[in-house]
Order: sequence, then C-alpha cells, then structure tokens
Amino acid sequence: MIDLQKVFVQKGDRLVLENIDWQVKPHEHWAITGGNGAGKTTLLEIIAGKIFPFKGTAHIPVYTDIAFVAKDYSFNRIVQSATQYYQQRFNSIDADIAPTVMEILQNQIKPIGTVNEKSVKLPPPEFSEDQIRQVAGLLRITHLLERSIVTLSNGETRRTLITLSLLRKPKYLLLDNPFIGLDVESRHTLHEVLSQVAQSGVQIIIVSSANEIPGCITHVLTLQEGKIVKTQTRPFTFDTAATTQEKLLYPEVLERIKQAPARNDFRYAINMRDIVVNYQQKNVVDHVSWQVKRGEKWALMGPNGSGKSTLLSLITADNPQGYQNTYELFDIKRGSGESIWDIKQRIGYVSPELHLYFNRHTEVWKAVASGLFDSAGLFKKLNSEERSIVDNYLKLLNITHLSDRQITQLSSGEQRQVFLARALVKNPSLLLLDEPCQGLDYNHMVYFRDLVNELVLELNKTLVYVTHYPDEIPACVDKVIRLENGKVVESGKRKI
Repeated sequence: MIDLQKVFVQKGDRLVLENIDWQVKPHEHWAITGGNGAGKTTLLEIIAGKIFPFKGTAHIPVYTDIAFVAKDYSFNRIVQSATQYYQQRFNSIDADIAPTVMEILQNQIKPIGTVNEKSVKLPPPEFSEDQIRQVAGLLRITHLLERSIVTLSNGETRRTLITLSLLRKPKYLLLDNPFIGLDVESRHTLHEVLSQVAQSGVQIIIVSSANEIPGCITHVLTLQEGKIVKTQTRPFTFDTAATTQEKLLYPEVLERIKQAPARNDFRYAINMRDIVVNYQQKNVVDHVSWQVKRGEKWALMGPNGSGKSTLLSLITADNPQGYQNTYELFDIKRGSGESIWDIKQRIGYVSPELHLYFNRHTEVWKAVASGLFDSAGLFKKLNSEERSIVDNYLKLLNITHLSDRQITQLSSGEQRQVFLARALVKNPSLLLLDEPCQGLDYNHMVYFRDLVNELVLELNKTLVYVTHYPDEIPACVDKVIRLENGKVVESGKRKI
C-alpha cells in the first residue's frame, strides 16, 4: 500500500506540497487533478521515488514495482540527448544514429555517435519478440518498431513510453498527463488500454484533467496550491467554470512595443508548392501546397503522425530536405543564400519540448532574453536597451514577479507564458505556436488562449497555431489547414 503521512515538499524557496495525508489501497485506481502549480506531478514523483519530502513520511513499494511514465524523453539520458540534438538540427541523416523503438524497448541503446557497433557491448534483449509485439499491438505501435524514435510524433512517442512501462509488468503504473498531445483517436485508444491494464491487476495513478478521467478510475484526489482539498469516489463532480480577467495586457507597455514594429516587408510568410519529405521510403509530407499571407491567422491540425511536425521543421529551416523542395519564406526562396539564422530571427517559436533545451537552473529573465539570440540560454551580457526590451515583455505577459525564479520552479502555465515571452521578445514577423496549451488546466488554457488572441491582434502578427483541440484556438484564427497521412485534406476558411 502507498501511504503518505503529513508530507511536505519544497523546491527551491517554494513550498510545493503541504501536509499531504493520502493512502492508495489495493485495487484502487486514482486520478490526481487540480490547477497548474497545484503540485500534481510532484506528488507522482514522490511515489516514484524521484524526490523525497523534507518533512513527513512516505511509505511506498520498492521501485521495481513502480513504472513512472514521464511527459518527455527524460526517461533515458541517451535518448534525451539524441532527440534534443535531432530537434535542434533536424538533419535527416541523424535519424539513422538515433535509437529505434525496438532498441529502446529492448534496452539496447547505443551511445550517440557510435561508429563501430562492434565496439559497444550491449546487454541481452530484455523481452522476447512475442512479448514486445503483444504489448506494442495493445498500444497500436507495432508498425513503429523499426522507426527511429526521433521521427515519431508526440502521440507516437507517448504510446512508446507506455509500452516500455507495461513490458516491465509493474504493480503500479504512474502516468503524468498521458493524454496531452494525443489526437482524438489516440486518446480513445489510450482509454481502452488503461481499462485493460487495470483489469490485469496493475494499479493506475494518473495526473489528468477533469474531462479526461479514464473509466477505470475509482478515486479522485484534487490539489490546490499544494494541499489536498477534496477526495471522492464515483460519481465524480468537478468545477470547470472558466475565470476571466478583464485586462490581459498593459496598454502602456504595448505602446512602447509598437514603436518598433516587426518587419512586414513580405507578401507571403509561407509559400509552399508540392512539398515532399521522405523518410525510410515513406512520404511523411506528401505533395503539400500551402500559402500563408502576411497578417493571416492559421490553425494547423491533424492526427498524430500526419506530418505537422515535419512541416513545421521546413518553416523553421531545420529540415535539410527543404533544399529539395520549392518554397519561399518571407518571399525568399529557400536555398538562395539566406542562412538558417536569418530565417529564425523572423520567427517566434513555442513548442512542447522547448524547456528541455535549457539548463534546469536558468532564470526566467534569461530564458526570455535568449529569444533575442535564438539560443537555448543566455550566453552574453545584455546592453541596457536589450534589458529594457526583456523587462517590457516580462511585464506585458504579467510574469515580472517570476523574473528571478528558475524555470523548473514554475508551473506549466507559468512556463508557457515565459516561452511565449521568449518567442515575442525579438518582435518576429511570424508567430509559430506548436501545441502551446499542452498540459494546462482549463482556466489556464482559457487565459493563455485569450492572451495570445489579444497579443496577435494588437501587434498584427502572422500566426500559425498547432493544436488537436478546437476550443484552444484563439478567436482571431479564421483559416485552417488539416493534414492526414502527410496530405492536405482541408485548407481554407475555418468553420466555427
């Protein structure tokens, strides 16, 4: 049994969990809910043995009985190194040196940069091929087993991590927001999988939003500001009423920012014609044509694996297969002499993985300032003008009070505001937001969506907004492009 008694947890100078009394008895399956910054992930990390309380006692099973599925690639140092390197460079040849799904599932991961495979002694395979195919079939990733991990979509990666955990036959399966980043079909699949896992005798503890509670869950614990405010059994009741703020932006700061407008000396931010990107004899982007004019606001949608991330990598100039295609960014033909940094300077980019590239101890103001130089951290001293710009955006997004905190001490909602400020600080021509609300609770999602809407309209930004959820799309977005299997299946006016 899991038994926490009067547990207190502190991160830095912040008390994250306070006076937690909680027991998980046999045959119980729990969901942990609450707002951003409530301490949900921290509570999971205590059970997983990743962090320890500074006060109180935590009686938990031995670690071999527990499988913890994180939100990102941090489960393995080598895999994290491979994926970070790949996402920063996006060279197609790097897909060959990163581990495959099968290698990860078998714990046979070669160090990055291995030239002579015979020089590396790998452990024997952990599981039989039948075992892997059985669990992979359950999660519907059998077709991905020989694929490189770095070519997977967010949803495919998440299902791979859950497969890895289930192969080890834990007694407790801990899931940190497993539904984020999944399309409708993948979410439905995961609900079915969790029901089967629970029936097999594995106890599930999941951090989830109130509207994604799996049917197998028997109990819900709700946190607020680090304290347990409610526990309940079925039928569950939740308060999901959105809170709104009358003033999202500071008018005086906006006026200062508008005095130095973005470069808008182009007709098309994106002008793609018959684009094809091929990996391992498969067209992941299949003859796509797409034009985004200056000032337009687009939603980019489609299921996991449909080609969205690859299309984004062409826009951010990270994918070298761009040189094999015909398209312009800001009316300049790719491959006509412009550098990758010339393009990046004109794009403000937010992605779900962006925080992984930063040192854990990076202060908020430095993370925002790094956007001036398109670097993952601040490596030069700011002059007075640059520091003034950073301070303007900290105030504009209402995060000045977080300025000296480390980014790992922030809630998901606060991190999203920080990285939005980083994307905006150089006043880009194009704002590219890739699932920016991933992991936010309902109130924070509404706040962030409305904040983006107001910013984009006030600063007249060209916008591409990527999401699986229609209710996350800002009101200013009036066009949509939808991909399936690499092909465009919808493009034009957004239906509201």
